[in-house]
Amino acid sequence: MPDIVEYNSWWVHEEDPEIEEWEELEHKYIPKWIKELSLTPFSVNFVIGPRRVGKTLGVKLLIERLLRERLKKGSNPYEVFYYDCTILDTYHDLREVLEEYLRLREAKNIKSSLIFLDEVTSVRSWWKAIIDLINRRKFKNDVITIMGSVSVNLDRATSNFAGRMGSGKVIEVMPLGFREYYALLNKTEDYFSELGEETFRGYLITGGYVAYLNRKIRKADIIGAIKADLRSLEREKNPEIAREILGTIISRAPSPLSYREIGEEVGINRGTARDYIEVLSELRTVLKIPFSERGTKEVPKKNRKFAIRDPLMARAFAEWAHVKLEDSVLYEWAVQEHLYRKFRRMYYFRSDRYEIDAVVPDMRVEVKSGSSGRRYPRDVVVLKGSDVPRFLHGIDYRSVLDYPFL
Repeated sequence: MPDIVEYNSWWVHEEDPEIEEWEELEHKYIPKWIKELSLTPFSVNFVIGPRRVGKTLGVKLLIERLLRERLKKGSNPYEVFYYDCTILDTYHDLREVLEEYLRLREAKNIKSSLIFLDEVTSVRSWWKAIIDLINRRKFKNDVITIMGSVSVNLDRATSNFAGRMGSGKVIEVMPLGFREYYALLNKTEDYFSELGEETFRGYLITGGYVAYLNRKIRKADIIGAIKADLRSLEREKNPEIAREILGTIISRAPSPLSYREIGEEVGINRGTARDYIEVLSELRTVLKIPFSERGTKEVPKKNRKFAIRDPLMARAFAEWAHVKLEDSVLYEWAVQEHLYRKFRRMYYFRSDRYEIDAVVPDMRVEVKSGSSGRRYPRDVVVLKGSDVPRFLHGIDYRSVLDYPFL
């Protein structure tokens, strides 16, 4: 019989250990994305993102707020249920946990619940248990939030919930963007040039990982996380091949590359290189940037650019692969990543006369690390190094992803 009480300290009038630890942190951050989750029954939410970016802590902070609000109204604390699925093996185990909670809430005469399932992607065929209970209308008055670090598995499984998500949303949780990072460190959202440039120098070192700022993780933990994710896939990937591919992307950046060139560098065929990059992309570590002139349509036969999606990730992978990472590359990658989060599309353009690093609908941006006499069309925004922090601070974005089946 699963022990579901130990994960729900509020049932026995105790504070959650993670909340107690959060209160002692130097940099306390309440993520904006928790406000974007649907809390309207019936809903199935998905929270997708790499490890160590604060998915679990964000949900725990949301639970604390909801309990505080609900208990003032006389609600039953058993209406909120959290479970860490790491110790479960199959969907049968998950169904047993959920049915145990359903029996408990029936005994407590609870008609509607908020259910949070953490690290669900560690459970084989996990979606079968949830869909079965949805189809049997066991969750018709509930809100279910499903979280997973192995986002590649979660990405592919969400399509099984077509027509079964109610008002639910898919949320992508990534390391902080520069706007949030600046506000966290400086306790203000007003931008000041000198402070912004100083803060950006720190951002290029720490990335947007709040846990790294609080000295709770190291770069080795990021490497360990990607290794664990690759090994946990249904079709396991070799971390050493991934390391070589990441090293090639970093050492050859910011030049466009073909899958064939990457394969030749690593010693694998083109198809294998493409397969690994697809996985690294779905794991939210690599951003694929195809060629396009106006940011509306990809030219598939052109080589792609590739970017690592956070500065700390990039530094960790560079150390892992024993390659040098240039700051100028981080400037370009930061601009591409922030515009991608805003527009959910990202391209580059190159001609005989000039190159444009970031092409999105109605905007073309070139990042220059040094002086250049090259002339660009009037509609191209040319950013020198000192311009980048202000530009990034001006980019705001939502964490909600639009899926075609929703």
